[in-house]
Parts: sequence; C-alpha cells; structure tokens
Amino acid sequence: MPINFDKALGSHEQALMIQARRTSAISSNIANADTPGYKARDIDFKEVLKNSQGDMLKMHKTSSSHLQSFGMDSKGMQLKYRIPSQPSLDGNTVDLDMEKSAFSENAVRYQTTLHFLTRKFNGMIKAFKEE
Repeated sequence: MPINFDKALGSHEQALMIQARRTSAISSNIANADTPGYKARDIDFKEVLKNSQGDMLKMHKTSSSHLQSFGMDSKGMQLKYRIPSQPSLDGNTVDLDMEKSAFSENAVRYQTTLHFLTRKFNGMIKAFKEE
C-alpha cells in the first residue's frame, strides 16, 4: 500500500516553509533596525496557513534549470508592513523588542513543528520495521 505523505504529514510541511520565510523577514527587520526609512514587514502566519490548506501550490520557477518542487510559493506568503506602535523620527518602523519577541516565538513554533514531524517519521519507520 503506497504512503501518501501529504495525508501523513498534514500541513506541517507548509508550516515549516512559512515559519522559515517568517524567520527571514524578522531577521531583515532586526538587521535594519537602525536604517532610516526602513519599514518593518512580517508574514501573517495564520492567514497564510489557512489559505494554503488543501492546496499544494507549486513553487515559483524563475529559471528553466530549477528543479520541479511542490509547496508554498512566494505569492502565498506576502509580506505585510507592520503598523508601528511608536514610529521613530527617521521613519523607521522597527520595534526591536517586538522583533526579538516575534523571532523567539517563531523559533519555538519552528522547533515544535520539527519535533512533531520527527515523531511522525519515527513512527513510520517503526511501522515499516515491524512488518
């Protein structure tokens, strides 16, 4: 009987990709905390995951030499500008404390998803060995 990994893993594959992309966005915000005029951006994780469930979107190929891959594309993960709680005089909207908090929260979510997937794979390996 063939294994359908989409059903076995659920939305966790997509969650990892979204969380990785969010880590990149938050890292950019932190790196540009002192850049005048920089506007902080983020991904609405819940919205993207909700919109992606049930649909496996193909990744956007920018070159014919890219391998065919499946998963979320960058269009499904639009970065949105954050509304600053207290904008600075130079136009920068990065709140370093908020960014660090968001980064930590996202890292915990990423590690939790990885842990869950590891347990899923270990369960499948155990099932294969017992046959």
